[in-house]
Amino acid sequence: MTVTSLGIIGGTFDPVHFGHLIAAECARAEFGLDRVIFIPARIPPHKDARGILDEDKRYHMVDLAVRNNPAFEVSDLELKRGGVSYTIDTIEHYQKAYPGGSISFIMGLDSLFILDTWKDIERLAQMCRFIIVTRPGYNIHDEEKLWDRLPKVFWRQADFVPIPGLDISSSDIRKRVSQGKPIRYMLPENVERFIRENHLYQEG
Repeated sequence: MTVTSLGIIGGTFDPVHFGHLIAAECARAEFGLDRVIFIPARIPPHKDARGILDEDKRYHMVDLAVRNNPAFEVSDLELKRGGVSYTIDTIEHYQKAYPGGSISFIMGLDSLFILDTWKDIERLAQMCRFIIVTRPGYNIHDEEKLWDRLPKVFWRQADFVPIPGLDISSSDIRKRVSQGKPIRYMLPENVERFIRENHLYQEG
């Protein structure tokens, strides 16, 4: 299939969970994306990389999670690139890989609030559309300070998509595993099985 409309969703995915998958699927359906690529970060710029799970295991969990959706795939682009994983480098790669195609970067509200600290945000804002997934009833217009912190071109490229509210986070999943609490129905069954079989997140 020829890809003319591509979605990119990045993150540490430590581990991937249903919140990530729902965000990607809602963005794909709302904007008619041909494909959504999940890209695990090797070294995220805004997190302490020392506590992040081994990159091969994070990649494998995303691979397990997306197998049942033919519009989803996982890429090891940032893992192979090495160094800090900057979104602008990834978008530049896919602009070259899909010349003439449109690229949308899918992100959550937590990333939006620190977007002004991202590398080359002014240039990045001109390179792709941003799809921001929000909780139902949230009004971005209430965030007056945020409007001033980001380039005006960003707001011309930004779209907001409300998704079903799920109070799930990777950090909570890790904590629950370490405490021996259930994580069933928070992430795909095959990902949960991989975590259990490999004794992940049990330290402490």
